[in-house]
Amino acid sequence: MAPIRRLVLDVLKPHAPETVEFARDVASAPGVSGVNALLLETDREVQNIRIVVEGDDIDVEDVEHRVTNLGGTVHSIDEVVAGEEMVDSRDVPQDWLPP
Repeated sequence: MAPIRRLVLDVLKPHAPETVEFARDVASAPGVSGVNALLLETDREVQNIRIVVEGDDIDVEDVEHRVTNLGGTVHSIDEVVAGEEMVDSRDVPQDWLPP
């Protein structure tokens, strides 16, 4: 099976633990070499963060389990890169059309 190299998650989490702890815990998952956690929105009880995970063979189930154990909820998986090489997103013709 092709290895997962990048995973972008939209996560809803409580204020505690802090985003730093989320990033560190996810970064220690098998196959992960780096994590970027970005605060998108905050309100009185929860925060919405985007977590970008990169590595050679990310264990997706373990990453999701870690998020859940920290009190978070994965709202969506917004991007997945799989295979032997990293592939970046490219604009496609329908992206060029005005709304």
